[in-house]
Amino acid sequence: MSPKRSLTRADILPPEQYARERGERRRRIAALKRVRRVEVGPFATFYFENYETMWQQVHEMLHIEKGGEEQIADELRAYNPLIPQGSELVATVMFEIDDEARRKTVLARLSGIERHMFLQVGDERIRGRADEGRENTRAEDGKASSVQFAHFPFTAEQKARFRAPGTQVLVGFDHPNYGHLAVMPEAVRAALAEDFD
Repeated sequence: MSPKRSLTRADILPPEQYARERGERRRRIAALKRVRRVEVGPFATFYFENYETMWQQVHEMLHIEKGGEEQIADELRAYNPLIPQGSELVATVMFEIDDEARRKTVLARLSGIERHMFLQVGDERIRGRADEGRENTRAEDGKASSVQFAHFPFTAEQKARFRAPGTQVLVGFDHPNYGHLAVMPEAVRAALAEDFD
């Protein structure tokens, strides 16, 4: 069975039902997310999204903001683009820096970071592209957002190579002020291989 590729109104639980099931659903999604994340360098973490992670995100937004039916359409519009469509991986990339002053300084130095994210499968580098309609670097001051959204498009050959057990996959940045790499753990590679058609 291939993964679901979009959320619809029919996928949204009534608020009372979600509230009752929230604790258990959050525990399940936390376990799923553990094999869908890769830390790169001192500050960045790639969280690879799928239907389940976006289902949870939409329900959490509805639970917290309580915006009713009108909010549902907005959340579906916001989060459906982050569900991989069969020939891509999609990541939310977070720069997590607790100290506010340090965070501002680091993000000011990372202008354009959205053009410097990549996955490397074997000797092929797959460059991330920023999710359209989301501001990654602010035009007015060149400061990078602490949350980035990236799509990594794969060819059929790259998908086949990625799926092969034991394939080394690197996750990285080649930004002049943030040049870091990490080896994707095998458990993560295996989980993300399920995102492809």
